[in-house]
Amino acid sequence: MVLAQETVEAPIWNVGDRWVFTQGTIAVVGADDSSYTLSFSKETSILENKTFEQIIFDKASRNRIFALKDGTREPYTIALRRILNFPMRLGTEWKDAFTMTTLIGARKGQTNKYAETVKVVAWEDVQVKAGTFRAIKLENVQESVAYGSGKDVYWYAPEVRYFVKCQYDPYYRHGVSDWELVSFELKK
Repeated sequence: MVLAQETVEAPIWNVGDRWVFTQGTIAVVGADDSSYTLSFSKETSILENKTFEQIIFDKASRNRIFALKDGTREPYTIALRRILNFPMRLGTEWKDAFTMTTLIGARKGQTNKYAETVKVVAWEDVQVKAGTFRAIKLENVQESVAYGSGKDVYWYAPEVRYFVKCQYDPYYRHGVSDWELVSFELKK
């Protein structure tokens, strides 16, 4: 059990770990001494389903370090690069900047600069289709001159070793649906 003031360390992922969400599936498909490779189904997330086949995460921090697109490995330089950034503790916050081309909607094809701030704000009991979990609530604020700012909220559950829920800012993320964990399988 994790207490409210404890530091949450990066989880151990194993090849075959799998999380099924209301919008797609994520699975660990590779691991080496310094990284994990995760596969994202086409329905998963606003970024992954439009841009990448797989994402490579740093083993120590779980930062997204590379993406595989059409079989080519390229540095991961867009949003959510450090949505997971271990170790985590209440009150910690981290900032990133990135440039991204809009993939959907009326502004499709426009390139803009963004600032992103992620903050660990609370421990909460979160009920989702897969059950009820004690989770760390993360607020992810993105800002750009062109689009203003929006706040998405993620819940990470140590027991599940991944996110269990996400609520997108309905004004900032037009047409993007919230998601939650339906089931999961963790290999030993």
